[in-house]
Amino acid sequence: MKRILKTFMYILLAIVILIIGFLYFLGKSDQVGKIATGERLKRMEGNKTFKASVYENLENTPSIKEGVSQIEVLKTFFFGKEPNNVPKIPLPVIQTDLKNLNPQEDLIVWFGHSSYYLQIDGKRILVDPIFSKYASPVPIGIKAFPMTYEYKAEDLPPIDILIITHDHWDHLDYPTFQKIKNTTKTVVTSLGVGAHLEKWGYPTSQIHELYWGEDVHIEALKVRAAPARHFSGRWFKRNTSLWSSFILTSTNYNLFLGGDSGYGQHFKEIGNQYGPFDLAILENGQYNELWKYIHLMPEEAIQAAEDLKASQLLPVHNSKFPLANHNWDEPLIRISKEAKDRNKPIWTPQIGQIIYLNKPNQFKEWWQDLK
Repeated sequence: MKRILKTFMYILLAIVILIIGFLYFLGKSDQVGKIATGERLKRMEGNKTFKASVYENLENTPSIKEGVSQIEVLKTFFFGKEPNNVPKIPLPVIQTDLKNLNPQEDLIVWFGHSSYYLQIDGKRILVDPIFSKYASPVPIGIKAFPMTYEYKAEDLPPIDILIITHDHWDHLDYPTFQKIKNTTKTVVTSLGVGAHLEKWGYPTSQIHELYWGEDVHIEALKVRAAPARHFSGRWFKRNTSLWSSFILTSTNYNLFLGGDSGYGQHFKEIGNQYGPFDLAILENGQYNELWKYIHLMPEEAIQAAEDLKASQLLPVHNSKFPLANHNWDEPLIRISKEAKDRNKPIWTPQIGQIIYLNKPNQFKEWWQDLK
């Protein structure tokens, strides 16, 4: 018995050593990125929400609901999945030839989750692209849903403006950013995120990092950073870079690119200061009551669009990764119902469908066909 126990302890110790070693080398890998230092850090220290070396939200924002332990969150995440958390058949995807689109047509193509491609005023714009099969640094766990067509970085034309809302793995995807590095002209992102990009070989002169309220003009387009209610971090330490929403203003359009954000007063303040908006692109998916402060519930997304004074709403952050426990189609079901109940226009495109900004579009509840 003692020999068996001793053998078991040796095996357990070996497993622990292997895990520690794996985490150590993963933490040193390029894909984790780099925390801001030097002049970038000095600039961050001048921001009113940067305190004790980390950023804070405008409102008190617990990462998990009051009275809930981290152990309970982990237990629920791993053992509380809804039965239809992952679709049982491949999601239908429209294969659009992105490289041969007329660049003078103003449009959007959504790739699932929070990744989408825009054409505005002749500029090609890409937001939070993730074309990897996993929303994590290792190929386990958070695997992309099966799809009838999988968009790749190679499908993209050269990009004029790459917008990155924050540095989480499902928004700042290392393999994707390596592949598009040489075909991207300009990057606009939240302050601090540029440290990752410079480590990955993006020229400093190419990167525009913004704090909330700051903007950059790229020919006829203006991109302004605005508040969000979320957090950041690619490894164990959180909030060493900023998270943002962005306002994209052109000759004919005023668009709100929401990124990740829980509901808060900032939506109304942004609407009053920078609205009305022709379109708000807001997250709708990967929510849970246990972390209700950092992600929108579907009904809150409708309210946020109202606060922003947005004429149209495009819900994203769904239909690609199982980052929460809900059924994969629940976000679309709930937000569509709320939109109908409140008479709020909503766009529900299929992945890969072209959405024209200046032409009529037709949308259907495509997820219903997968029952």
